[in-house]
Amino acid sequence: MEIYSLKNAWALILGASSGFGLATAQELAARGMNVLGVHFDRRSAMEKINQETAAMKELGVEVEYFNFNAADEEERRLAIETMKERLGGNSLRTVLHSLAFGSLKAYFESEEDRELTSAQMEMTLNVMAHSLVYWVQDLRREKIIGNGTRIFALTSAGGHKVWPYYGAVSAAKSALESHIRQIAFELAAEGIRANALCAGVTDTPALRKIPLYEELIKCSTCKNPSRRLTTPQDVARAVAVLSLPEADWITGNVINVDGGEDIIG
Repeated sequence: MEIYSLKNAWALILGASSGFGLATAQELAARGMNVLGVHFDRRSAMEKINQETAAMKELGVEVEYFNFNAADEEERRLAIETMKERLGGNSLRTVLHSLAFGSLKAYFESEEDRELTSAQMEMTLNVMAHSLVYWVQDLRREKIIGNGTRIFALTSAGGHKVWPYYGAVSAAKSALESHIRQIAFELAAEGIRANALCAGVTDTPALRKIPLYEELIKCSTCKNPSRRLTTPQDVARAVAVLSLPEADWITGNVINVDGGEDIIG
């Protein structure tokens, strides 16, 4: 049986400057994949990001990052045009949606101006869920995804459990999982596979923005069968393995990457 590798294939990572996205970029680059990354950061963060991309290039792979709001339609289409030229006729093997920007507010408060607004709800769902559909539509139109492409989206247990202040993000995660199922169904005949990866609680910059995140860390560490949190590298390795051609028949799923955390009540 022939053993496949990821060497010289291409990956696109949305949310590539920290957390799961950065870890996945590093993991795939270490396995010989070329990386296109989209992130949205201030100038003050660019020195560190440039250091990370330089380190990946030292592995002998091509790396190009684009700094813009991934939910902006015009910016997305302009970036995809540039990416298509960079790919030089190649298709993307891996696409990872790891955008973590949403409103963390309660639905109901004693004062109305502290409650989640419709604009905040719509922004959260657009960035963290609906943008996946729009990216896949444009990538498909430009014929840079096709037979063999793997699409992944990062979800969490918050998509089916309740956490304080997590309502809008929870709704986005639920929608994201639904989008993955629909993408898997509609694009199966084209050889495109799509799965959501449900990471366990992971100490990332996004987690630390959640109110009471210390309690999440404490509870998850205690209940996880391995008595530790999930790491970004755990998820990155899962993306790499599921990007291999041998994983071709795995699609339309929500796959837990959490060491068994979610099976504990």
